[in-house]
Amino acid sequence: MSTIKDKVSKLVRPEIQALKAYHVPDATGLVKLDAMENPYSWPEDVRHEWLATLQGVALNRYPDPEARRLRERLRGALAVPAGMELMLGNGSDELIQIVLMALAKPGAVVLAPTPTFVMYEMIATFTGMKFAGVPLTADFSLDMPALLDAVATHKPAVIFLAYPNNPTGNLFAPGDVARIIEASPGLVVLDEAYHAFAGQSFMDRLGKHDNLLVMRTLSKQGLAGLRIGILAGPAPWLAEFNKVRLPYNIGSLTQASAEFALTHLALLDEQARRIRQDRERLWQALGRMRGVHAWPSQTNFILFRVEGRNADEVFEGLRARGVLIKNLNSSGGMLKGCLRVTVGTPDENAAFLKALEAAL
Repeated sequence: MSTIKDKVSKLVRPEIQALKAYHVPDATGLVKLDAMENPYSWPEDVRHEWLATLQGVALNRYPDPEARRLRERLRGALAVPAGMELMLGNGSDELIQIVLMALAKPGAVVLAPTPTFVMYEMIATFTGMKFAGVPLTADFSLDMPALLDAVATHKPAVIFLAYPNNPTGNLFAPGDVARIIEASPGLVVLDEAYHAFAGQSFMDRLGKHDNLLVMRTLSKQGLAGLRIGILAGPAPWLAEFNKVRLPYNIGSLTQASAEFALTHLALLDEQARRIRQDRERLWQALGRMRGVHAWPSQTNFILFRVEGRNADEVFEGLRARGVLIKNLNSSGGMLKGCLRVTVGTPDENAAFLKALEAAL
């Protein structure tokens, strides 16, 4: 008589069984600096205005399946070029999944420089696609000879480029990105999740390359709880991807909240400006610490390596002192010994620095 484990082993794809589920640690009672979130909430008067807006949402009705009003507001807020289309997802993760589900022909390859956002490889595995990673150089720039060789060898269906990159925090050279777009026989998706902190974008190049899409999110600008991902690009691509998108994937409360937030862009922009300023102060403070090497960042987080100490022990030392950051040591390779801290409020950053000094 077979057991449940036997049935699971027999029916679930082996590559899925080999995976570990994406782990989100419990941050209860801790200074939470592990997930690249905006640490600032809205002022009380804005919160009251938002709640009044939500009172008018008809929860007994399905949401607009196309989120048409929200998409139009996003078109203006993100300066999407005329003639380009938008598709929304339940965060960028769903958009990545939609793209790969649509492109997952037998033998199709997903390519990305590594280290990068882990979901590119995970979702490639979910969809039965092969993932080809091309290591970055020692300074986290693109290894162009190796990358172009990989493009010629694998002929990837899609290349993902995080711009700026996660977890390294840097922007790749725009000229290198343009060369990849031109060399690619397939689709190139520029993932601009951290655009608010970088100030550079390929959004205005949409339509100039028939294989370029740009992905954005509202999560890093203080709206992580809404789970809004945005994919922009030529209509023929998005028309096919929209066939894969599940109906009503963006709920009514989420649509209403995002529409409301876009009427307060000045507030979101001011919060991003404060985070950029605090990022520089935090980076300079890390640079003055003995045994710490911190890389410059154009995101809302900073990658740093602890030298002469075990990174796992330092991570646990921080946690024991009430501060949660991201431990990347187990990733190995160029991330061995590395930790990643989100830029918080000035008080949170000070608490982190104090805890880090003690943990070192």
